[in-house]
Amino acid sequence: MRRLNPSLPLLLLPFLTACGGGGGGASGGDDGGGAGIGKTLTLSLPATGLVPADLAVIVAEGDALSEAAGAAYLATRGVPAGNLVRVRVNTASDTISAADFALLKSDIDAKLPPGTQATLLTWTAPSRVVGACRMGITSAMAFGFDERYCNVNPATNACATTLASPLYDSEARRPQADVQLRPSMLLGAGTLAAAQALINRGVAADASRPAGEGWLVRTTDANRAVRWEDFSGLPAAWGSALALNYVDNSAGPANADALSGKSGVLFYLTGLVNVGNLATLQFRPGALADTLTSTGGVLPSGGGQMPITAWLEAGATASYGTVEEPCNLPQKFSRASVLIDHYWRGATAIEAYWKAVQWPGQGLFVGEPLAQPFRDTPSFAIVAGEYRIKTRSLRPGSRYSLQYLQGSAWTTLASFTGVRGQPLDGRAPLPPAAATRIRWQGPCTDNATNNCTLAQSI
Repeated sequence: MRRLNPSLPLLLLPFLTACGGGGGGASGGDDGGGAGIGKTLTLSLPATGLVPADLAVIVAEGDALSEAAGAAYLATRGVPAGNLVRVRVNTASDTISAADFALLKSDIDAKLPPGTQATLLTWTAPSRVVGACRMGITSAMAFGFDERYCNVNPATNACATTLASPLYDSEARRPQADVQLRPSMLLGAGTLAAAQALINRGVAADASRPAGEGWLVRTTDANRAVRWEDFSGLPAAWGSALALNYVDNSAGPANADALSGKSGVLFYLTGLVNVGNLATLQFRPGALADTLTSTGGVLPSGGGQMPITAWLEAGATASYGTVEEPCNLPQKFSRASVLIDHYWRGATAIEAYWKAVQWPGQGLFVGEPLAQPFRDTPSFAIVAGEYRIKTRSLRPGSRYSLQYLQGSAWTTLASFTGVRGQPLDGRAPLPPAAATRIRWQGPCTDNATNNCTLAQSI
């Protein structure tokens, strides 16, 4: 493993298929012409992406910016008034002690409306929780302050592995209900005007299906460019479904490490202490961007490195960075393949970022949480005497099936396999008239390797 802070010593450290072929084909299970009761059996496919009612907006009572930003968020996003939670927190300090945070979190948890799935913190400070080690305040909000999530080994003065997040690359649609975790995000805006602009970008992103480009850059900074192996294969993997570009500048020159003059930027992931030329870029609403470096989450200064809020100031909608020396362990930063996949399949910005970081305890998530440029609008209908199933949420490589119940036996009507970058527009025959129920099967929300019922007729 290698430390990322230059002031510290370095240490060694497939395609959518349906049985029967074609992108929207289906396999017939049993006979059955769909007469009688079969025609009335329908279901609602599970929705992807959090909605305003799922989010609690946390405001620092008496802090003018926090109060105003919280009010603006509710008004613009349509978050229910009952989801505004006001608490007392010292916003004059960039940090909060673990003991004081425990009291703050207890107060917040007691005030959260039933059913809350995620939280948004509207202050700019504090951004990190300090105990024996440091956690980003958004991770501490999700896990509680727990040294197992920021496990720096004091005996060797080296970075260590930490506990993993159960949200990582999961199929959870209701994170608190599915995996008992509420992801959190810090708005990260330093003025009310900046907060409103950020919120507006999130709203503008919704369901826009942007045609922008993604940039995945391997730089001359070898210690910070360790994500390149995940970057390199993504343009080919996505093909024409999403315009991704892998730039290999590992051989230099260093002055070509940063993009310049690009427009329509939707993703920008790189590895540098400071990312230049941001003012020359034009980000799409909903854009996600981050750099792998040590202290980007140490707000407001970035600990001498580029703070993650610089991405927001440049026009990105969400970002992520770490608040203490993480070494260059890729698991402590966003994984592009996971981030882009979940975002494209309909996740909001907060869900996509949280699902992309395996060990987020030392990290801080910032931005507009509900931005959802690839919103899924699934449909399940009977058209021309057959089922028509439409959704973009299928997990690449995972198998889904539509089944019917007759007597005590479930029989498959059609099976589909998710393909990266391809929405499902599938067909299935109607069940026999004697069928009493239908169900949609796919990867479990708490363990995608298992198969579960995702939706069922009544």
